Parts: sequence; structure tokens; C-alpha cells
Amino acid sequence: MTTARAVETVFRMESARIIAGVARIVRDVGIAEELAQDALVAALEQWPASGIPDRPGAWLMTTARHRAVDLVRRRETYARKLAEVGRSLEDVPPPAEPADPDDIDDDLLRLVFTACHPVLATEARIALTLRLVGGLTTQEIARAFLAPEPTVAQRVVRAKRTLAKAGVPFEVPYGADRAQRLASVLEVIYLIFNEGYAATAGDDLLRPALCEDALRLARQLAALMPEEPEAHGLAALLEFQASRTAARTGPDGEPVLLADQNRSRWNRLLIRRGVDALGRAGSGPYALQAAIAGCHAAAVRYEDTDWTAIAALYGRLVSLVPSPVIELNRAVAVSMAEGPEAALPLVDALAGAPALRSYHLLPSVRGDLLERLGRGPEARAEFERAASLARNARERDLLLARAAALPGVSP
Repeated sequence: MTTARAVETVFRMESARIIAGVARIVRDVGIAEELAQDALVAALEQWPASGIPDRPGAWLMTTARHRAVDLVRRRETYARKLAEVGRSLEDVPPPAEPADPDDIDDDLLRLVFTACHPVLATEARIALTLRLVGGLTTQEIARAFLAPEPTVAQRVVRAKRTLAKAGVPFEVPYGADRAQRLASVLEVIYLIFNEGYAATAGDDLLRPALCEDALRLARQLAALMPEEPEAHGLAALLEFQASRTAARTGPDGEPVLLADQNRSRWNRLLIRRGVDALGRAGSGPYALQAAIAGCHAAAVRYEDTDWTAIAALYGRLVSLVPSPVIELNRAVAVSMAEGPEAALPLVDALAGAPALRSYHLLPSVRGDLLERLGRGPEARAEFERAASLARNARERDLLLARAAALPGVSP
């Protein structure tokens, strides 16, 4: 791996912690992101000659913090700011690397809650947190939102300006303010995990670092808000989903479908944690999704999956959160419980949904149903269409392989 590639990899993994640590000093997430980028540039300039440090994340954090202190010193309000953040900041060592998987910096939680401040529109809160905490690019966020990339870019820029103009404090709120921001925080963590669990673009199906960050944040939130059922619901959902990570790809990184996964590779510890968290969850949207994931986790074999229960849970979920994506997932469950002929009309009814117009899983699901109904040429056309929409190389290869295994479209 080249030094430049190593720098970019480390920065991708550590950027959220660096931005959070610097934001505590400068009290401005936009400036904190710029200073983190400055540290990245410094690493790109210095590491090729000096070598990669033993603790590259700590090096980046220290560099960014020093630049933050320099910036504070240059401000006219330096004395007041210095009193707020403590004396001798430059002598304070950077935060230690988390020793335990469940240990998250308080600064990171502050960053999440600050980015989810109600002064921002919901879409802006989510986009900004995905950018700062998840380290996602504008393109990846746009894909997660099924929104145009320029729109998302504008949201991020405006969000940072709005927070600075409003003087939003860098803190984890308490009482009513915390409850008010919880929904956005949960949604952000959910989207970060999803991007790691099934990357929207690139050569790899998984981005484990994003899954790990989201799972740790979900656990921390559940501990922070023990009386909030949906915090436990999200934690349960991510525990169940993360338990299957090792079985989702083959030796060469190729996707392994749920039906073909080696369930002995599922992480039983994470499943137990999911069951425990689900026991403290209520009946909200995340709890229902966790219950669906729990049904999969409970099945020793794919053939043992209780698809009837899963279809019913999706029905309850879509009544709480109307969404064409959830309807599509429900159709898949119906196809397994009642057969593909019962599900195809449900999928066809979603064809005109604007949010699914470029969603590759719609033709992928339709192709699967058509293949099971023995309509090979039509199924092949759907898989080829799905491949043309997929931006992840691994998913695209899988879809093309499924298409190639079927007869061509009849003239």
C-alpha cells in the first residue's frame, strides 16, 4: 500500500474522531472539518519522507488540535475561549485509541447531537452527520438519500453555516432537547450502518469501519437513554445485522446471498446482544426491523425461516413508516411465504414510485420472482437492468452472473 493510500485509509477511519475532538476546541463543526482536512494534507506532505507514525490516528489528531489552538489564539476572544476549553491545551495529549469496542469518545457523541440540532431541517441534519461522523462522500450520501448529488452538497454547506450562525453549543443535550433530537440521531446511525453493510459504490460490498462506528454509537445511545425503547430497538437491529457480516462475502469478496450463507459463521455473541436489546425495545419502527432481523437469526437453516411472521412484521412496519422500499421488502417476504405469484403484483405496483426509479433492487427482486416463475428471458432482462443501475461492483457482478445463467430475451 502506498503512503498516500495509507494516509487516506487512516483518515477515513479517524476523521470523525478528529473532527469531534477539534470541534470541542473551536466550537464550529465547519471549521473543525477544515482543520481535519489540513491535518490530512500535512500527512500527505510529511509521511512519505518521515514514514507512517506508529499511531497515525493520534498523529492526525494532534496535528489538527495544534492547528485548532493556533486558530483560537489568533482570535480576539482567545482569552475567553482558552478559559472555556482549559489551560495549556497544546500540552493535553490526544484522546487514547478506544481500548474497548464499546468505548466511544464523548466528543463523538457531542458531534452527532450537534449535527442533529433542530435549527437544521431533518434532511440537513442527516446529511451533515453522515458527512462528519460517517465520513461519507457527497455522492454516497446522495445515493443513501436517493437524492441528486448537488442537492445534498448544498444541504451540507448550508447546515454548517446555519450551525455557526446560530452559535449552536457543542454538547450532548439533556431532558426535552435530547428527546427532540433522538429521532434524527437514530436515523443517522441507521444510515451510516447501512452504507457500511451494503456499500452503495466502489469495489467492496462491505465497509466494516462504518458498521463498527454505527454499532458503537447505537450501543452508547442505548446506554445514554436506557428508558428510550427505540434506542434499544436500533441497537438490537444493528447487533443482528452485524452478526451476519462475516458470512456475507466469499473468499474473494463476492456477495453471498442469505440463502447460501454459512450460518455457523454468524456471530452468536452479537445475536445474543441483539436478543437482549430487543427485550428492552418497544414496538416502534426500529424495534420492528430488529424483530425481523431476529427472525432470521433464530432460523438454524434458511429453510426454517418464519417468512409468514416476517411478512406480518413488514406489514406493521409499513403502516408506521410508509415507504416503497419497505413495501418491496414486504413483497420479498410474501414471495417466500406464499409464493412468487402472490408477490409479483405487489412489486409491479411499485414500478411507478419515484423513489425507486433508479433503485437497482426493484428490478433485481422482480428478476428473482420471474426466474422462480420459470420466465427466464424476462428475468434475465430484469437482472441486466438491475446491473446497469447498481453502482457497487460486487453487486453488479452478481447480477450479471445471474443474468448470464438465464436464457436471453426472446425476439
